[in-house]
Order: sequence, then C-alpha cells, then structure tokens
Amino acid sequence: MKTKRNCKNGHTFFKSSDCPTCPFCEAERKPKDSFLTTLAAPARRAMENNGILTLKKLASFSEKELLQFHGLGKSSIPKLKEALNEAGLQFRK
Repeated sequence: MKTKRNCKNGHTFFKSSDCPTCPFCEAERKPKDSFLTTLAAPARRAMENNGILTLKKLASFSEKELLQFHGLGKSSIPKLKEALNEAGLQFRK
C-alpha cells in the first residue's frame, strides 16, 4: 500500500516502503560524471556514506567488505569492477 508523502523541498510522492528518501531529490543529487553514476541510488548512497568517492578509495576495499554496506548488493560489484579495470585498478585482495 503506497502512502502519499512530502519531502522538505516540497516534492509530493508515493512510497510503499519506510524509506524516507524522496525520489525527486535523489534524481537531482545523482552525479553526472563519476563512477557512481552507474549505480542504483541505494548503492550510491552506501558508497557516499562510507566515504568512497574516488576509484582510488574504492580500490582500498575488498568485494567482501563492500557487500557488507547496507544498500550495496551483488549486482553493483561488476559495475564497480569495470570502473576499476578502466582505471587500471582492482579491489583489495
């Protein structure tokens, strides 16, 4: 059952989950030119909340460590791996 909600910026939206994130505000926040653009919003927020904003920082984590972050799932790993490979980097072993 979806409920009608309003965010602090005045957007009106309907959601069926308890997640308070406004989809309109989230779309406005999406980076335009970063490896984070390939990720879904929950995975992107997980990366941002853990201070992973660069590929160099991403390379300091193992896949197993990343999968422990709330919001980041198995489908994100291939996208992140591809971004690292393009930069000549890899996940920590």
